[in-house]
Amino acid sequence: MGLILTPIDRVDTISKEDFVKNYLEPRRPLVIRKATETWPALQKWTFEYLKEAVGDQIVPLYDSSKADPSKPINASAAEMKFADYIDLIQTQPTNLRIFLFDPIKHAPALLDDYRSPTDLMGGFLDKYPNMFFGGAGSITFLHYDIDLAHIFHTHFNGRKHVILFDNKWSERLYKIPFATYALEDYDIEKPDFNKFPALDGVEGQEVILEHGDTLFMPTGFWHWMKYLDGSFSISLRAWDKSWAIKAKSLYNLTIQRKFDDIMKRNFKGKYMDWKEQLAIKRANKAIEGER
Repeated sequence: MGLILTPIDRVDTISKEDFVKNYLEPRRPLVIRKATETWPALQKWTFEYLKEAVGDQIVPLYDSSKADPSKPINASAAEMKFADYIDLIQTQPTNLRIFLFDPIKHAPALLDDYRSPTDLMGGFLDKYPNMFFGGAGSITFLHYDIDLAHIFHTHFNGRKHVILFDNKWSERLYKIPFATYALEDYDIEKPDFNKFPALDGVEGQEVILEHGDTLFMPTGFWHWMKYLDGSFSISLRAWDKSWAIKAKSLYNLTIQRKFDDIMKRNFKGKYMDWKEQLAIKRANKAIEGER
């Protein structure tokens, strides 16, 4: 059977009524091709433009290696001047990525270049939204966002392959306990179903994002991303109306994260081994429960 991946719906534009009824309320992903039609960024945000704006900033870089259990989840692999990194991803493949970097904070003029889609929903959060950069072939491991926000993820200057899964599949995806990411020992593009049988039959959706495409990812959706070209994205985040989801977000960001950091610091590899084994046991139990 394998993974069951279907295309994400794509539209050029959409009314608020249609968006709320058919995507926001039922928690369905959507690609909006022309959501950025009025953004100055659509034309202005070239690599050279961003280099001029924030090229001297030193940025943390992340690779595709498995997380070190003794370090926080967002520990970087290296650092580089932003301009040098942009030169790198334009000239060669690399698994180095930038995430959770907000160049807009360092160059506030960039605030004028994009628009939050308030015509579709309210509750947008970030004054300085994060941007994400990757070289051709770099991968963002399978995870869902700890704050459980809705995400409008717009891509620039290349292509990005995205695979999404509803949060209901968490155990079958080998979710790591006390975290919001999955076991890193399998390749979601070509999973070994003999070794990871819980993945067999999991249903997801996929899309190739191109320049100017905006992907709506509902709260709690698992996402895996692969940069097909050296390129970058910006994520605009919005709260869900549900107070239960807001409470879960607060729990994730405070109690769960603090507990996980303490356990990593004190027990390192033993704690991570225990979590991975528990993820496998829960995945196997989820299969048995569905038989």
